Amino acid sequence: MPGVQQQVTRPGTKTEKYVDTKRKDDVRYANILAAKAVADAVRTSLGPRGMDKMLSSANGDVIITNDGATILNKMEVTQPAAKMLVELSKSQDIVAGDGTTTVVVLAGALLKQCLNLLSKGLHPTIISEAFHKASEKAVEVLTAMAIPVELSDHEALVKSASTSLNSKVVSQYSSLLAPMAVDAVLNVIDPARPNSVDLKDIKVLKKLGGTVDDTEMINGLVFDNKASHLAGGPTRVENAKIGLIQFQISPPKTDIEQNVIVSDYTQMDRILKEERNYILGIIKKIRVTGCNVLLIQKSILRDAVTDLSLHYLAKAKILVVKDVEREDIEFISKTLNCLPIANIEHFRTEKLGRADLVEEVSVGSGRIVKVTGIKNMGRTTTVLVRGSNALVLDEAERSLHDALCVVRCLVNWRFLIAGGGAPEIEVSRQLGAWAKTLQGMDSFCIRAFADALEVIPYTLAENAGLNPILIVTELRNRHANGEINTGINVRKGQITNILEENVVQPLLVSTSALSLATECVRMILKIDDIVSTR
Repeated sequence: MPGVQQQVTRPGTKTEKYVDTKRKDDVRYANILAAKAVADAVRTSLGPRGMDKMLSSANGDVIITNDGATILNKMEVTQPAAKMLVELSKSQDIVAGDGTTTVVVLAGALLKQCLNLLSKGLHPTIISEAFHKASEKAVEVLTAMAIPVELSDHEALVKSASTSLNSKVVSQYSSLLAPMAVDAVLNVIDPARPNSVDLKDIKVLKKLGGTVDDTEMINGLVFDNKASHLAGGPTRVENAKIGLIQFQISPPKTDIEQNVIVSDYTQMDRILKEERNYILGIIKKIRVTGCNVLLIQKSILRDAVTDLSLHYLAKAKILVVKDVEREDIEFISKTLNCLPIANIEHFRTEKLGRADLVEEVSVGSGRIVKVTGIKNMGRTTTVLVRGSNALVLDEAERSLHDALCVVRCLVNWRFLIAGGGAPEIEVSRQLGAWAKTLQGMDSFCIRAFADALEVIPYTLAENAGLNPILIVTELRNRHANGEINTGINVRKGQITNILEENVVQPLLVSTSALSLATECVRMILKIDDIVSTR
C-alpha cells in the first residue's frame, strides 16, 4: 500500500502506520509536552496556599513572586509552543489583570486531555471544534451562576479585591490594600464613560522604608525626586501656582557638534554675561505670571536646567522639581488641570495649575515632593507604596496592580462569582451532563474538556496540603445536590459555601481565562510542523 509502512508490533496494537503523518504527530506531541511543562512550572503557585518562586536574573537581580504573568515573563522560554503559554498569561493580564496562573494551569490540563484524545486516534480538528463548543457553553454556565453587583456596594468590591490579594506574598495586608484599591478605581471613573477605567490614571509610586502598613493613598500628586536645594531654594510653598514646562532654562546650543575657541578673558566674560542675561530673561517672564512652583521635564539634548538657572530660580523664591519623566507629563497635566508649556513665549497665567500646598517631606530613607489641595483636580489618584526591602516593595506593587485590575473588571462587567474552585466544578458537572445528550466524537471531547476543569479545585486542594481526590469527589457530590456555590475553604481545610466566606471574584476573570486557554490550546493543536525561517 503506497504511503504505508508495515510494522511488527505486539498483538492487539496497530500493525501499520502512514509514514507521512509520523512527523506531524511527533511535532504536535513535542509542542504539547513543552507547553504542558510550562504550565506545570507555575501550577504550584495557584491559590492562597500556593508556593512562591524565586527568580534570579543573569545580572544578579532577584524577584520573589507567585504572580503567574511575572514568573512566565521572566522565564527564558525558547520552544515556540511554550512561548504561546507565556503570551497567554500576558493576554489574561491585559484583559483581566488577575487569574494569570489559572489560565496557564487550565491550558496545561486541556493539553493533557488532548494527548489522551490524540492517542485514541481522534483528529485534531474534531478536538478543536468540540473544545470551542465546550468553551462557549462554559461561559454560558458561568454567566448564569453570576451575581450582579453595583458599584455603590463598596463591601462587595472590597471582598473581591481581598480574594485577589489573599494568594499574594503580602496577603496579611489585604485589609489595608483592598479598600485602597477600590477607592482608587472609584475615584478615577469618568461619569461620561461609567463602564471603563484607565489604570494609567492611578499612579503607583514605590518608596523604600517603613512597612506595607505605611502605604497610603494621596489625594494629590507626589514626585519621587526631591526639590532643588541649590542656593537655598524654597522647599515649601503655600497657595502654589504651578508651571509644567518642556523647554530648557539653560544656554542654547548649536544644532551641530562644534567647538568655540575663546582667545581672551573679555570674550569669556561676554559669553558668560550673555548666558546670564538669557537665563534671567526666561526667569523674569516666568516670575511675572506669579508662578512659584516649576516642574521641569527631563531633557535628552542638553541640560534642562543648570546650576546658574537654579541659583536664579532660588533667588526668585520658585520651588523647582527637575527631571520629570516624559511619560509622567500627561498624568501631571491631567491631575493639576494645567497645560504643559513647550516655549517661554507661551508661558501664561491661565496655563498654570493651582494648589494649596507644595512641600518636600521625608519618607523612609529619601525625600519626596507632595502636592495637596489641588484646585479643579482631574480624576486621578496617587498611591504611595512602602516596604521594608526591594523584594517586598516590588511584590506589593504587583499585588496592588492585580487588586486594581479586579476592581476594574467589576466596573467593566458588573458580575461576581464564587471562588475556591466552585465555578470550575459546576461548569465541569454541567458540561459532563451536556456531553451525555450529544452523539459521536463531540460527546467524547466535551467530556474530556469537563474533566480538565477539575484541575483548578484539585490544585487548590493539593497546594493547601489537603487530600485532593477526597476534596474533589466531595465537591462533585455537593454540586450534584444543587449547592453550586460550594468550594474549597483553604483556610479551614474543608468544603464550605464559599460565598458566605466572602471568597468572590469578577465574572470577567473566569470567563476570559476559559476562553483564552481554549483558544491557545486550539492553536497548538492545529500546528503540525515547525519551519525555521532563519
